[in-house]
Amino acid sequence: MRSKRVLVTGSSRGIGRKIAERLAKDGWSVAIHYTSAESEAKSVQKALGSACSGVYKADLSDRKQAAPLFHAALSEGPIHAVVNNAGVYLPLDFLKSGDAAFSANFHKTFAVNFDAPVAITRAACRHFVETGGGKILNVASRVGFKGEGGAALYAASKAAVINLTRSLAVELAPKNIQLFGIAPGWVDTAMVREGIQDRLNEINDSIPLGRMANANDCAATAAFLLSDDASYLSGVVIDINGASYFH
Repeated sequence: MRSKRVLVTGSSRGIGRKIAERLAKDGWSVAIHYTSAESEAKSVQKALGSACSGVYKADLSDRKQAAPLFHAALSEGPIHAVVNNAGVYLPLDFLKSGDAAFSANFHKTFAVNFDAPVAITRAACRHFVETGGGKILNVASRVGFKGEGGAALYAASKAAVINLTRSLAVELAPKNIQLFGIAPGWVDTAMVREGIQDRLNEINDSIPLGRMANANDCAATAAFLLSDDASYLSGVVIDINGASYFH
């Protein structure tokens, strides 16, 4: 009998899927979330087997769907942790993009990367106060610390997530609520590889460990932070970048 349940947003593929699979392996009951890729979500559900405790659809670019996603999962069982993994990366030229394109990029980037985690975290932490505690893990990015030309809004949204994590860790510690983050650099996923085939050697050469992270590297760190071994940690945001950036 699995005693711990976690909701992982954006868990139909990539880092989110690997986090879901790793947590299931570690004994968690996992609630899966997806936006539109139902077939991929069903694939994760099949891979998790009895460790999957629900599959939930929500478009997190619509802020009205974020908190209801948590409550939908909660209605089917207690939740002890949340992984805010869902995110979008939408590069743009800050000066040359038209006003309409800039506004659309700004809205979607912050809606998915920041507004949704805030809404889900508020809903989850209100529940955790009633149940004696819980854990929130936010998936940020290296660029939330260092910035990135051509992706200023994405970098700003991840910086906001990092400081949300740190601030709430202080505020909610007396209520036995822990918050953590991971900040991956380059991660070798299918989505990333689509746009960097011609730069792959250059990217790997820029990383002292000689390779990009893979999604399992991120999942292993997430699993540690959500484990009892990290019971005295809160507010930490762990870099996963192969020694390519320090701050």
